[in-house]
Amino acid sequence: MNFGIIGAGKMGFSLGKYLKENNINLVGYYSKSEHSSKEASTFTNTKQYVKLENLVQDSDVILITTQDSQIKTVWDNLISFPINNKIICHLSGAKSSEIFSNINQYGAYGYSIHPILAISDKYNSYKNISKAFITIEGDKKYINYLKNIFLSIGNKVLLINKENKSLYHEACVSASNLIVPIIDQSIKHLEKCGFEKNIAIEALYPLIEFNIKNIKEKGVLNSLTGPIERCDLETIKDHYYALDDEDKELYTILSRHLLKITKIKNCEKDYSKIEKYLGEQYEKYSCNF
Repeated sequence: MNFGIIGAGKMGFSLGKYLKENNINLVGYYSKSEHSSKEASTFTNTKQYVKLENLVQDSDVILITTQDSQIKTVWDNLISFPINNKIICHLSGAKSSEIFSNINQYGAYGYSIHPILAISDKYNSYKNISKAFITIEGDKKYINYLKNIFLSIGNKVLLINKENKSLYHEACVSASNLIVPIIDQSIKHLEKCGFEKNIAIEALYPLIEFNIKNIKEKGVLNSLTGPIERCDLETIKDHYYALDDEDKELYTILSRHLLKITKIKNCEKDYSKIEKYLGEQYEKYSCNF
């Protein structure tokens, strides 16, 4: 089948290059920005489409790689053309295939495809997509075809339900985006201790890297370390004394969740004093949220 891409941003560049490098027949790009579609088509050695209708005609599978807010607009434009038997896919992690409203009336088939990967560089991120887990949901007719496309080029693939898309995307955001302010806080605290920023990042990187490695190899429970895991209330109190009120809020929320996990691992330990202390801190600082 011929694949065509609508949207020439970071995802469009990266996915298109990845498919082309793996011998998937990518015909080319259409974008609101002719400059972007030209650049993407040059990058992937494919065709630039100035008219959306022409890309639709040439494509069996249409991949919409625009921002989430533009997917519905693209769909509304697509239904003005013959799309019978076309496979229409978007790459949003948060939106389901239901965004293609009344797609059955047009004889087309809708899907959402999402690589669990941060696409940050339109020229280089394609090199990492082979490592990404791919999730797919949508119409039964071609879902296994799409699954097998990615399996054949080396990705792991999971089919998910449209009802779970929001929770699924939240999980990805928590692991990818919400961890950033936590690391940023650690960097700032090390800077207060006299570290230069680049040195702070360099110092923290092995700690972060090996934690992730341990979680992959041993699981969450067997990767737990630190004062909560070893029931060290005095160190936890020392942390509070060193933090300002805003940082105490975050420390409290995360520590309470960490304690829940720790109690599963060490069910024989008595964490009641830490639980009481964290509860007191939560009551003290939660009113600031």
